[in-house]
Amino acid sequence: MIKTFSMTDVGKKREVNQDYIYTSEMPVGNLPNLFLVADGMGGHNAGDYASRYTAETMVQDIEESKETDPKVLLDRAITRANTFVYEKAQSHKSMYGMGTTVVACVLLEDELLVANVGDSRLYVINEEIRQITIDHSLVEEMVRMGGLDRNQARNHPDKNIITRAVGVRDTVEPDFFRVGLLRDDTFLLCSDGLSNMVDDEEIRMIVQGPGDLVEKTQRLIDKANENGGLDNISVVLIRPFDS
Repeated sequence: MIKTFSMTDVGKKREVNQDYIYTSEMPVGNLPNLFLVADGMGGHNAGDYASRYTAETMVQDIEESKETDPKVLLDRAITRANTFVYEKAQSHKSMYGMGTTVVACVLLEDELLVANVGDSRLYVINEEIRQITIDHSLVEEMVRMGGLDRNQARNHPDKNIITRAVGVRDTVEPDFFRVGLLRDDTFLLCSDGLSNMVDDEEIRMIVQGPGDLVEKTQRLIDKANENGGLDNISVVLIRPFDS
């Protein structure tokens, strides 16, 4: 039986929480479930509008669609959200330049389908921790081209420059990933307020440590705040086979 828990926190330095979480263990339209994290960017109000509006638009689009292919559903929902956020940004001066990351997943019978735009992440955690998504960021491109190693990338001054986001341009192309399900897996969706503040091994130790999903989620957020809490922090934990 699937078990999940999610939480978002403003962090220690920000006045507004521009992250937005949506989770449903029950069907959403023709999807059997849906989980997503969006991390908004822009002016004081624009970032939280972009993330919330993206999530709400995606959910509405999926609920209204007769499409049955999960990948097509997610792709169309992200495309529609991108169009709406982009048009709103173009027509309202106070919202110009706003956008949001989005990482979303659907648990299917024998695999997890993941969609990603930006640098919010999805990890699979068991004896190891593995990042499934690939950040759409300047620093990630530098790492992939060999200009930086992973340790340098963690503290690079340009770490927050993302190269792909929902609502910034008139089109967007999400990346898709498929992950086979193993009985001991825990899936983590998070904004960079967690991944920038807590290293992967610390995340793995907390998720694999004692306690239920509520306690583990709270520990992850507490650790991010202990380490500085420089950004909003969002966490979604999913156990597909929790007995």
